[in-house]
Amino acid sequence: MREIFRRLITGAVFVFLLLSSIFLNSDAFDFLFMVFGLTCIYEYKRMVRLKGYYIFIAYLTLWWIYIYLINDISTTYNTIAINTLMVLTLSINSILLYYLFSKKEKLFNSLQKFIIGIFYIGGGSIFLTMIPYKENTFAELLIMGVFILIWVNDSFAYLTGRSFGKTKLFPSVSPKKTIEGAIGGFIFALIAAYIISNFESNLTLIQWLILASVIVITGNLGDLIESKFKRTAGVKDSGAILPGHGGMLDRLDSLIFAAPFVYLTLNIFTYVS
Repeated sequence: MREIFRRLITGAVFVFLLLSSIFLNSDAFDFLFMVFGLTCIYEYKRMVRLKGYYIFIAYLTLWWIYIYLINDISTTYNTIAINTLMVLTLSINSILLYYLFSKKEKLFNSLQKFIIGIFYIGGGSIFLTMIPYKENTFAELLIMGVFILIWVNDSFAYLTGRSFGKTKLFPSVSPKKTIEGAIGGFIFALIAAYIISNFESNLTLIQWLILASVIVITGNLGDLIESKFKRTAGVKDSGAILPGHGGMLDRLDSLIFAAPFVYLTLNIFTYVS
């Protein structure tokens, strides 16, 4: 009972900070996720046993370039810069997918761990903050919808899996996850997308359903990738900054991995509409 209370309190504080940053102003949202990303980098660095502090400097430099600097340059160079980051981030995510399905646990040297951390966490965090910006306006309900879909998937995957789960999803990496739980999370995420489409008009119902599918699939993969990092490191959680929840990376692993795919999907919607 005490553990559940701790989880509820921590979760409430986390949601309060998130909602406050979204509805206060875009700068607050950007700053909050810069800090969250920095915390994830710290936890990742400890998990993979990466020495030195250069990864923090590289992360903050990348953040400054993409969140502040490129906004002041021409649209052409802005687009080139964002597309370059997209290619690099998705390339690293593809390597992590290979890592997930590989039977080997230790594949990377120090330089590779450094590059992976910068684009897996840094790139993911940057694209996460880019998602709400639509035609130079900050779409609060759009980014809230993305968060809600992640939370609904995670929550109902857990509840469905606990109630009906029998078939293991990926036992070598995450023994508690089940196929039944994954299906349950996906179904409820689609229901949530339908409800959100009635309140958020930037996307059509079909687009919300497609976006929910992208979020569920890539979010689940992101969660499994972080689970493999923890399994390789021999730790239960990435950190202990969130009482009852573990580390910041434990809370954001799905979002960070899914973010570039979500951003790409939203841009495809804009292109084809």
